[in-house]
This record gives sequence, C-alpha cells and structure tokens, in this order.
Amino acid sequence: MRVVRNIFRAPFEMEETGRQIVEIGSRSVPLIAACGLAIGVVMSLHTRASMTRFGAASMIPAVLTIAMFRELGPLVTGLLVSGRVGAGIGAELAGMRVTEQIDALESLGVDSFKYLVVTRVAACVVALPVLTMVMDFMGSAGGMFSEMAVTHSSAQLYIHRAFKSMVWSDYIPTTLKTAVFGLLIGTISCFLGYTASQGAKGVGRASTRSVVLSSLVLILFNIILVKLTMFWFPS
Repeated sequence: MRVVRNIFRAPFEMEETGRQIVEIGSRSVPLIAACGLAIGVVMSLHTRASMTRFGAASMIPAVLTIAMFRELGPLVTGLLVSGRVGAGIGAELAGMRVTEQIDALESLGVDSFKYLVVTRVAACVVALPVLTMVMDFMGSAGGMFSEMAVTHSSAQLYIHRAFKSMVWSDYIPTTLKTAVFGLLIGTISCFLGYTASQGAKGVGRASTRSVVLSSLVLILFNIILVKLTMFWFPS
C-alpha cells in the first residue's frame, strides 16, 4: 500500500524508473524470446503426436496459440522474471542495506523508499506485459517453424489457422494480468531486500527468498486471476 500511495506522488523519479525498465525489461528480452521459441517448438512436437491420433492435426496451430496466449505465456514469463529480476532486486537492495548505502542516501535528503523501491516496482509493472507479448508471439513463431518443417505448410496458412478463432478476450485480460505479476514480484523482492540484515548472509537469504516467495505467490495469484478472467469473460 505504501508503494501504491507513493507512486502517484511527486517527485516522480522518471529517470531512475526508465533505467529500471531498461534493466528489467530490455535485458530480459533475449531470455524470454529464446524460452518462448523453445516452448513453441516443443509444444508443437508433443501436440502433433497426440492430435494426429484423432485426425485433428489441422487444429494444432489454434491449440498452440490459445495455450500460449491464455496461460503458458503469462505464467512462464512471470516465473522467468521472478527468477532473473527478483533475485537481482533482492540482492541489490540487500547489499545496499547492509553496506549502509540506503542510510547514506537518506542522510543526503533523498527519499530512499521512493528512489529505490517505487521505481523498481513501477518498472516491473510496466515491463511484464511487454515481455509477455514477446513470449506469446515467439512461442507462436516456434510452433509455426516446427509445423512448417514437419508438414511443409506455408506461414500464411499457419497464421490463418492459429488466429482465426482468437478474440480480444484471449489477448487483453491474460496480458494485463501480468501487470499484477509485476507488482507482486517487485513488492516482494524490494521488501525482502530493503529490510535485509545480518551482512553477507542476509544478502544471500534475501536473494533466495525473493525468487522462492515471488514464484509461489505468483502461482497462487494466477489461479485467482484465471478464475476472475473466466468470470468476467465467460466466452
């Protein structure tokens, strides 16, 4: 609640927020893109083995796309970011706390909470939906490349079959829910790092707990958000 309250109050640390968006978002793109591509290829191979038995091979593009956009893309992106970014935020802030750098900032009249915590949480909220879209489309691209290699079908045919049954309720709610994932990852990691103690041991503990707790809470909240999405968008 303190983060939400301070994010709308001046001064707005736009420069630091932008730097964090680059650190959290841009530098995570190669990891997200590579994982998305690999997931798309693997899903295509496994799905084809099952769907071919029932004569439903033509539905593979639609199945892969719906699975990626509705659930796999958002969840896997959240877990990857919690591993890469959560550990980094927890370790960075914990290191600043135990070496008294945060106390030094406050002695200079800087609001350390707003400068260090609010900016990182805001960057996570902004970056997660964008990274999710990268994961979704790279997963679809991986499935397309795999199907083209196996069936020698055209990219145009695959794209037509993949997206003809998709509606806006398959895109928007599942992508926007990752902003909640970003809020969870940012607040948990920042809290554990900002309140760390016990020197180097505390830094390692904050880093590990950030990843574990962020991942667990993210999975639990994902269940709630999926139920809410199905309630609001029953189609």
